[in-house]
Amino acid sequence: MTRLDVREIPPVNRHPKIHDAFDDLEPGETLTIVNDHEPKPLFYEFQAEVDAFDADGYEVERVGPEEFVARFPKATA
Repeated sequence: MTRLDVREIPPVNRHPKIHDAFDDLEPGETLTIVNDHEPKPLFYEFQAEVDAFDADGYEVERVGPEEFVARFPKATA
């Protein structure tokens, strides 16, 4: 599992960094993102643009007022 805390990354740079980390995953692995808000726009972006994204396996959990943990699984080949 790859974990990426994007809370300290400037918002304009977050999505490119997340996409790069997701691209580095092997099929069947999951990218776990820690964010300061629920990443719904990112979910919709992945769903529309990333063929390898397993949208059915997506999960998000709010663990604090400004801490959301989202799991973006990569589909198996």
